[in-house]
Amino acid sequence: MRFANVILWGFASHVLSASAVALRAPNPTPPSVARSIAASKHYKVLILGGGMAGVMAARTLHEAGVEDFLIVEARGELGGRLKTTTVNDSYWTTSGIGSPGSTNGTLTLELGANWVEGLQSTLGKKLTNPIWTLAQKYNLTTATNDWEDLTFYDQNGVNTGVFPTAYEQGGDIYTDTIIKAGLRILQKRTDTTSRTGYLLSGATNPYTQYDKAVEYYNFDWEYAQSPDESSWIATAGNYNATFDDYVGFGSGDQMVVDQRGYKHILLSEAASFLKPTQTLLNATVANISYSASGVTVYLVDGTQLTADHALVTFSVGVLQHTDVVFQPPFPAWKWEAIVSMKMATYTKIFLVFPEKFWSSSEMGLYADPHKRGYYPVWQSMDHDGFFPGSHLYFVTISGDEAERIDTMADADVQAEIMGVLANMYPNITVPTPVSLTRGRWFSDPLTRGSWSNWPPSFYLEHMHNLRASMHDRLHFAGEHTSLSYYGYLHGAYFEGVERGGQIAGCVKSGKCGVFPEGGDFFDENLNYPPNNALYDLQHAS
Repeated sequence: MRFANVILWGFASHVLSASAVALRAPNPTPPSVARSIAASKHYKVLILGGGMAGVMAARTLHEAGVEDFLIVEARGELGGRLKTTTVNDSYWTTSGIGSPGSTNGTLTLELGANWVEGLQSTLGKKLTNPIWTLAQKYNLTTATNDWEDLTFYDQNGVNTGVFPTAYEQGGDIYTDTIIKAGLRILQKRTDTTSRTGYLLSGATNPYTQYDKAVEYYNFDWEYAQSPDESSWIATAGNYNATFDDYVGFGSGDQMVVDQRGYKHILLSEAASFLKPTQTLLNATVANISYSASGVTVYLVDGTQLTADHALVTFSVGVLQHTDVVFQPPFPAWKWEAIVSMKMATYTKIFLVFPEKFWSSSEMGLYADPHKRGYYPVWQSMDHDGFFPGSHLYFVTISGDEAERIDTMADADVQAEIMGVLANMYPNITVPTPVSLTRGRWFSDPLTRGSWSNWPPSFYLEHMHNLRASMHDRLHFAGEHTSLSYYGYLHGAYFEGVERGGQIAGCVKSGKCGVFPEGGDFFDENLNYPPNNALYDLQHAS
């Protein structure tokens, strides 16, 4: 779960170094002056977006000796979808956690990415997730979740009968779908939905509210979309590349609870090599003009930036919404690839209550009798190893439900949540929360969702075209361009490193034929290569 946890397989006061602080605050130079200085130069490379992909591309350029670049970031700090918020919580004291930056009465919470997903495998290829490497390098405080410490709820409160039974029966079916996806590749069969994968692996359609809740917990909570909306082969491969013990990083994960925020690792890494003149913050891109001779970028205030190359790290959701206009418009094959990928939405809603009234379990799963995915997954942060004494409870929703509530008023969202909690705890009067805090990823023009999800109608060639550069001058990178790790923070990391290396080679040697290429594939869906490590599912059993 990019913002969430992995369950079936198997998003305050900050203490940063002085240089890191400079990267999260407005530029020391007044913004108008900084933009004027940037506009007076012609750069070798413009990096559009200061998230993980953008910063890793910049680091790769730096390591290759290319320093003539500028990161252009719309927000007032680097970080992208590593986004935190602070909540006032008078019940919270720092006695429960030794994280740097902890402050009594104030909690830093992750609106965006919240977990390091897949850590370090000791088998097979013995791979280490580079995000985990950064987390260890910068002493990020994390905690281990117990996903099986789970209480089941329906409209009548705790359910100790049919619901737990449905959970036990539904937990193992996905292993079969992974194995069968691998066989499907070897047999050169076409892709289809994960729902089909379930059914061909012996599952039945979920008809009861409990079966639907279990499926949500096992699938939607990870991909922020339902099995009907997700590719069977790509989803299985995506899991395998991250969590498999032989070809991935292993099945472990860690929840970030560091009071400096998950973004601390990115800010600190950026501070280790970036010069102040290599970042332009509070600068929103409006228009990008590209040709075989270079790229011109126009900001919303009219500032014009020019470069030999530009790397676009905007989310695929932003590209789909045409929040940034490209001139000339993309050819049909490029635009089809962009609009064919899905930008999913995953929303965490944090609630501070005047008292802790919920069970001692770390996790709760609610099965609504009328609507699938209706405020289903609950997690207590008033828990040992997290923020004990904080009275903090949070619920996660995704997909259509997350999009539905995105523009609703907080009071209306809270009213719906209180109705669910009244069902979950019918024998008590649930107190009114002191505060409600959430992200609005779907309507945010800088994200337009949380992460990408590969739909069943998205061909392998679509991914090639999504990654493809235009005229060897305009390039693309982000989690959405990662064949192996789409949707994950480490996907953005690897794509930034790869594209940064390609651009560096082009700038230094003039040999620029290494960039991803695209074109019209005339509906010829290439088979997934059976020797590709992403789809090496032979160890899944």
